[in-house]
Amino acid sequence: MDEERVRGRAGPERWRGHGPWPRRWDGREGVEPDAGRWPWRSTALVTVVVLAGSAFAAHAQREERASLDAFARVLLIVASGLLLWRLRRPVAVVFGTAAAVAVYLGAGYAYGPVFLTVAVACCSAVGAGRRRAAWTALGMLWAVHLLVAHWLYRWLPPAGDRPAPFGQEIVVAGWVVAIVAVAELVRIRREQWARERAERAQAARRRAGEERLRIARELHDVLAHSLSVINVQAGVGLALLDSDPEQARTALTTIKSASKEALGEVRQVLDTLRTPGDAPRSPAPGLDRLPELVEQAARAGLTVDVAGEAPRLSPHTDLAAFRIVQEALTNVVRHSGSRHARVRLDGSGATLRLQIDDDGPATGAEAGGSGNGLAGMRERAAALGGTIEAGRRPDGGFRVLAVLPTTAGADT
Repeated sequence: MDEERVRGRAGPERWRGHGPWPRRWDGREGVEPDAGRWPWRSTALVTVVVLAGSAFAAHAQREERASLDAFARVLLIVASGLLLWRLRRPVAVVFGTAAAVAVYLGAGYAYGPVFLTVAVACCSAVGAGRRRAAWTALGMLWAVHLLVAHWLYRWLPPAGDRPAPFGQEIVVAGWVVAIVAVAELVRIRREQWARERAERAQAARRRAGEERLRIARELHDVLAHSLSVINVQAGVGLALLDSDPEQARTALTTIKSASKEALGEVRQVLDTLRTPGDAPRSPAPGLDRLPELVEQAARAGLTVDVAGEAPRLSPHTDLAAFRIVQEALTNVVRHSGSRHARVRLDGSGATLRLQIDDDGPATGAEAGGSGNGLAGMRERAAALGGTIEAGRRPDGGFRVLAVLPTTAGADT
């Protein structure tokens, strides 16, 4: 539509924008399908078919219709040649081909494949969203045929022509219905292709966004926990470097261990990015590594009591549960003045309940985090169909309560 306005309004405004169908098929605003190219090959093929077929039809109908002369061939070439502009000017082309064919029929020339030009122009116009123009041109051509065949034949060549039998009009009507049906099928199919392409592109963007979000959560959880341990132990090492070198050495050993583990998990995430189709080289962490998490927290000065056992979990739920506990303990190390936390697991029924408590109070100190920890936990739970509740307890501590399905839909 915009292209025609820029190019000087090729058709009347009343032919523009009728109907709920899309005007474009490649996703760009105002660009019609293949509007920038010239259909040379198809136009040449139609021209050859029309000329050769009309010559054969004229020979077969030489006793009833006028023989082909130079004027007839000019009309055939004009009707076929106009198809070269059908992608750029569909309205003008459909009316132009209909007019050329109407003159051809009025001159008494033989019936033949000249109607193919109208059919192709009609399909292009309907495909470009100009349905009213296409049907109007087709109706005008049919009206001209009726006038010529049943009234004007007395004054038009060939001499001695008789009125056409009405049974012939049934055949003509059948061809008109066929052209309409083919044009509508082309339009519907092109709309389906456009919708499918748009849906595939949207699905690809959605998958890419979900994958970026998943990787961001993984990196946040790995780095937040490990860097919190490193930060705490670095402070301990600096404070005890002169007064208690042995304890400072222990803090440095903890820093080394935590950084090595963080590097390994970050490398695993990056390997997944480099080879997205390959399986991970090492299994994703789960609640079976909860003792390691407790040990790391202990090295950071946090005592963690674990109660209950987790049931058999799907891999996605197992990973989410581990990351939720990891992030909750990291937040205790960062933000709580308490050096004691409790983790309770309850696997009754088809859900796993994870409860992580600390006794507070909040330190109020700047912890240097991104503030995305709770949001990441909620996203993990929501992705599995679970829930997260996090907030202060009446006694001043903080509680994180996660309810996760033991079998996630992503695994089935």
